[in-house]
Formats: sequence, structure tokens, C-alpha cells
Amino acid sequence: QEEIDMSTYPVESIRNFSIIAHVDHGKSTLADRLLEITGTITKTDRNKQVLDKLQVERERGITVKAQSASLFYSHEGINYLLNLIDTPGHVDFSYEVSRSLSACQGVILVVDANEGIQAQTVANFYLAFEAQLSIIPVINKIDLKNADPERVEKQIEKLFDIPTDECIRISAKQGTNVEKVLQNVIEKIPPPQCNAADPLKALVFDSTFDHYRGVIANIALFGGEIAKGQKIVSAHTKKRYEVNEVGILTPNEQPTHKLYAGQVGYLIAGMKEVTEAQIGDTLFLYKQPVEPLPGFKSAKPMVFAGMYPIDQTEYNNLKSALERLTLNDSSVTVHRDSSLALGAGWRLGFLGLLHMEVFNQRLEQEYNMSVILTAPTVPYKAVLSSAKLIKEYGNDQITIINPAQFPDKLSVSEYLEPTVLGTIVTPHEYIGKIITLCQDRRAVQKDLLYIDENRVMLKYLFPLNEIVVDFYDALKSLSSGYASFDYEDAGYQSADLIKMDILLNGNPVEELATIIHNDKAYAAGKLLCERLKETIPRQLFEIAIQAAIGKKIIARETLKPYRKNVVAKCYGGDITRRMKLLRRQAEGKRLMRKIGNVEVPRDAFIRVLKRETDK
Repeated sequence: QEEIDMSTYPVESIRNFSIIAHVDHGKSTLADRLLEITGTITKTDRNKQVLDKLQVERERGITVKAQSASLFYSHEGINYLLNLIDTPGHVDFSYEVSRSLSACQGVILVVDANEGIQAQTVANFYLAFEAQLSIIPVINKIDLKNADPERVEKQIEKLFDIPTDECIRISAKQGTNVEKVLQNVIEKIPPPQCNAADPLKALVFDSTFDHYRGVIANIALFGGEIAKGQKIVSAHTKKRYEVNEVGILTPNEQPTHKLYAGQVGYLIAGMKEVTEAQIGDTLFLYKQPVEPLPGFKSAKPMVFAGMYPIDQTEYNNLKSALERLTLNDSSVTVHRDSSLALGAGWRLGFLGLLHMEVFNQRLEQEYNMSVILTAPTVPYKAVLSSAKLIKEYGNDQITIINPAQFPDKLSVSEYLEPTVLGTIVTPHEYIGKIITLCQDRRAVQKDLLYIDENRVMLKYLFPLNEIVVDFYDALKSLSSGYASFDYEDAGYQSADLIKMDILLNGNPVEELATIIHNDKAYAAGKLLCERLKETIPRQLFEIAIQAAIGKKIIARETLKPYRKNVVAKCYGGDITRRMKLLRRQAEGKRLMRKIGNVEVPRDAFIRVLKRETDK
């Protein structure tokens, strides 16, 4: 295939833009139509979510990874190069969105004409607004019979201060009015501010791993030009590379001779390790150093879970699968970890629960690895008061990821837990139920605003550990699926935290210890004891399953022993004879219990730890 000459597209005729919206408002469908109109892909009925390439994305119908594509479009006799980046809409992937916006000068904000503004629409709007990008509001799905574009226009005007006449009404599925979107992109979004005569300066905003060619980095050029054979240096690792191939993505890779300032494309330069293509890194020509571009704030993991191979012999395979997958998904943090019951493994940090599920699903589909994931936990902090401990840790605050590291109450002045500021957008008839749900989760109301006569926006400050397991599901079922939820990090606040141990016959079981809020300890302890009673097999002696806080026992279940009927051979006769036999049996059981070791089978652990995530 012929190489496209990229020098015919000067900076003035380049537009870099991104599509942002709430999950399921039609971003990927609009991207498909734009690709068809510009002739990038041929028109067929099979064009559904062309840019969603991962199997997970196709199965769930969501976008997980931002994808870019270059479109060629002529408007009023001038050929334009439009670089489109399709972004995810789900709250867990807002990190992907903020990264994509760094390579853009404008965004298309898509709102569903049926649903109106949702929580994620608000969050994504502010991401673009803070980055000072020009915003083109688009109302999608006007072909649906319940569509009410007037109402949505009023909502956009009230919340975002965008005049109603700027909104473009389209139907991405049928292609109505989509041409107008392209014309608006050209007229309203400014070209990138950069110059091809400057030295090379390229931002790496994404990277993927190819088994044959190594790391493929997605780059946006902020100055200069880049061509095959040039020597480049990474500002982050200071390593030198030779460029093997550059090109544009039309969604598929298409090599070109050169890339020029303002353009977005991909680069292959013999990087073997995924860590070398650090996202947010700046690339420049060898011996022509430039001021590195401001990188991205690294993603903050909000949820931690232990991951262990089902069979320890799989450890090395899982290790290499994890390394490759974290290359493609740089927002996962990985720490080595080991546990007595489950063997060697890792503690992974994710941005949220959906992120964790998708990561697990990708491990299974792309690398054929099935793993044990323990219950998700959140990182707590403790402010130390004892001088000895402060000296040992070198800091008066420590972060606790694993309950085993939880410091004693005597040496701590206060415990801190992570909080998030949650935004809930819901039809007003469900507001009572939702407020009750939030209060049950120890949330504090910050704001309540009517967007229009039947939609309400609530703001709450939540402790993160209250929403991490099943808050989203509870919210959806209370509101018949109409409420949407989005959250952002809100720092730490002090909390009454305790460590709850599980004892079997008085011996603590390390894997089942949890850090929990004092108010919730009793209920959680009782639940865990009941669950263990179901999963631990009966022994020849009695097992006491207890939940304890320090020395205080808060819940107990007793697992009865197997026993032989020793009085079966007695017919009538004296009562003392029976008592003697029973006493002898009880004595033997007591001895057995003293020396007997409660072996909890590994799969019982797995069942309890996994069920904790399914509660």
C-alpha cells in the first residue's frame, strides 16, 4: 500500500479532538459514522464499534481503552487531517479520558436525547473544561421515540452554560446530521499550537504491546518532525532508540514516511520492555534535548485485591502475563505478596471494581490464565504516636494495604480512611430510597440540585470502603437502573477503624483478618463466622469459629464434631454406667481438640474469600 505524504497537512489544517460522554450514550457509534463519512472505512452493516478492538469491549459493549484514528476530510476546498480519539465512558476509566484529552485541542460532548445528562457527562465535561478545550455539544439518539432534545438542551444550558443554539442534534446510528459535526470540528476547534521547524518534541499518551514488534507507542507531536531511522531519546529513562517505523492509525496501522508537528500517530522503536514506553513521557532527537512536556498525574489506585495462581506451578506464566497486561493498562499497580494459605502472589491496585473485573477477564481471554482474586480492600493510613515506630518507618504516617500490617491502637493517634466525592444523577422519584442508602453507607450529603423538573443531582462524601464492593449494584437496583454514579478522590479523613481477627479454636487465621469500621464490625463478624461454618469440613473434635477485636469476642459459631454413639450397647441398667461412657468420650475429644490442628482446606479459603466479593 502506498505511503501517505503527511507533509501536505500543515499545522493549520490539523484538528485533534476526542469524543467524551457517559457510558452507553453512543460515542463509539458516532466514531463509526465519522470514520465512514471520511471514507476511512467502507460503509457496511458490520461497522459496529470498529474502534473497540478488545474482546472484553465487544462482549460488554463498553469501551475500556481509548483508541485513536486519523481521518481525512475536505471542507470548502481544503484537505483537513482530523485525529479522533474515542474514549471510555465508565467512571473507572476516567484516567484514560484525561490522558486522551492531553493530545487534543477540543472535544465532542455527546449526550443521549433520551437519558439526558448523567453523572459521567458532568465529570467528563469538567475534565475537558479544566484542560481549556473547546467543547462541541452533540445530542445523540434523536431517532428514538422517547427522545426529548429540547429538555436535554435546557439541561446543558443550565449545568454547563452552553447556549442551546450551539447544540447539534444527531442520530449516530442512522447518520442524521453527522456531517454537521465534522464541519463544526473544523470551524470551532483550534489547530494545535506548534511548529514543524522546532526541534522534535513528542508526547507518549498510550502504548500497546505486540509480540513481534515490541512496544508500539501512540504519540502526539508538539514540535518538529520524526522519520524512520532517526535516533531518539526518552526524557524519562534517558535511553536511546532508533525509529523503525512511524505512521498513522486509520484505525489500523498505516506506515508513513514522516510525521510532522501537530499530528498524532504511532511509533515503533525497538523498545523491548513495556516500562520503557512510560505514558506521559517526552521523546526528543538525540543531542537535541528539549524541555519535557508536563506528564500526567499517575493514576491513583482506589481498590486493592490479592491475586494468586490457582496452582503454584503456574506462578511464572502468570507473572509474565501480568507484566504484559500491565503494559497495556498502565494504571494497575503491582506489588509482590504471599499468604500462608494461597502461596505466592501479588497485591494489585485498580482504579475501581469494573476495572478489576475487566482486568481479570482480559487475563482469562488474552492470556488463558484463571486466578484467585481475594476480596477488594482499600488503602488506609495510620498516624503514629510512638516515637519508636516513627523512627522505624521514617514517617509519622503509614499506609496500610494488608490487614497484617495494621498497627496497635496504643501506638496510633488516629486512623485515616480514604474518601470519595460521589455524584449521583437520578430521576426525582427515587430520591428517598437513595438518600437512605447513602446514609446506611456512612455518607455525608454535600449538595442537592434539581437539573430540571424531574432529574436531581446529589453530591455525597463517601468512605471509599463502603462503595467499593456493592454500592453501584444496590444503587442500580433501587432506581430500576436509572440512577448514574460517578466519584472522584477526596483525600483521607479520620475514622474509627479496628482490625477484626477470625479465630479457629483460639488460633488466629491471618488470611481472614479484615480492617473494618467499628460500627460495622459486629454484623460483618457474624456473617463471616456463619460462612466459615458452611465451608470448613467437620472434624473429629469441636471447632469454635470466633470473630474477635483484640481480646474481645464479638461473634461465634460452633462446628459440631463427628461422634460415635458409645451408649448404643447399654440396655437399661444403671444410669452411672452411661455417664461413665459419655464422660470418657468427652475426655478423649478434649484431648484431641488440644493437639488437633484445624486444617482448613485451600478451597474453603478460596470459597470464603471469593464469596466476600460476591456479597
